[in-house]
Amino acid sequence: MRGRSFALVTLAVTPVLLFGLVFTMLVLLTPSKSTAATCGPAVSAVTDVNTKVEGYTEEQLKNAAAIMGAGDALDLSLKGQMVSVMVSLGESGLRVLDYGDGPGPDSRGLFQQRDNGAWGSYADRMDPTISATNFIKALQKVEGWELLEPTIAGNKVQRNADPYHYQKYWPEAVKLVQALSDGKFSLEGSDCAIPGKSGAGDDYPWKVCPTWMQVGAGAASASPLGMFYRECVDFALWRVNQQMGSTGEPFKFLNGNFRPDGQGLGSALTWKAGWDAKGWPTGSVPRVGAVVWYAPGAGGADPTFGHVAVVKEVKDDGTYVEEGYNGNPPPDDHNYYTRTVSNEIPSVFLYLPTQEEKK
Repeated sequence: MRGRSFALVTLAVTPVLLFGLVFTMLVLLTPSKSTAATCGPAVSAVTDVNTKVEGYTEEQLKNAAAIMGAGDALDLSLKGQMVSVMVSLGESGLRVLDYGDGPGPDSRGLFQQRDNGAWGSYADRMDPTISATNFIKALQKVEGWELLEPTIAGNKVQRNADPYHYQKYWPEAVKLVQALSDGKFSLEGSDCAIPGKSGAGDDYPWKVCPTWMQVGAGAASASPLGMFYRECVDFALWRVNQQMGSTGEPFKFLNGNFRPDGQGLGSALTWKAGWDAKGWPTGSVPRVGAVVWYAPGAGGADPTFGHVAVVKEVKDDGTYVEEGYNGNPPPDDHNYYTRTVSNEIPSVFLYLPTQEEKK
């Protein structure tokens, strides 16, 4: 990471007066709907002999469909269906297992439910629909589960040792629910809080809008978030809104209303202070969807303004993939980028309130 590559990542390079004009207009926006994102109502599952999903057997697809059907019957949201399929993938690979493991030798079925009276009889735990129904009922009792990371929501029910165990199964769960649904649905614009949108790539809504360098530092270059188009801070704030269930105007989190003390969230330089002012957690462990904060000069960031990005993927070798905007030198500045980074390089990771440190 070169210093030049991050030299233009913040808004602080523009005149203060223009900032005030832009942000005054945009701070007036207020959210009109709750951030309790559900991705919409549940979908019905359709399977027959012609239903194929690469990498999955007919048995696995039938079990996934049974889970989706149980969710539909309980008025579970689409996100809840995906969480349920994700947990079953992580527990049994979508198979009705008649055996447990070391930590739970009495665990059985799609969700490896224990013989402790909470999950019904042995027959109940071995029945795909009944076991899924019992899992979903427990999920629906978790307060605020809709806004938790999917893996955290699942862990609140399963109580396994690693709350991030299910994280790697989320993309496959989404794929399966989409493949088995009885109608088309899209995660885009669905008001669904999907941490990091891992795998979505460049879904930034304003990727073709002019930068402040092209049209000047005014309203023409300002996004609805109160930042300038295609800056690192605007992309990161888009991800924050998206993960918190605010995917369309009026957005919940703006540059001008993020901090409770009335100050702007501002350039990359002040994001750590903004997180502290809001009381949101920070830490040294990368989490999918967390904002990566580089203090000035850290990891090659600009020595004056620093840089922000977003964790896209966490790897097992002590590295993570970050995504962002305006992290490369010209002529590829103000565009989307990804890079693999060592965990020790960033100054700190800025978490959302729906994220938790691994205990």
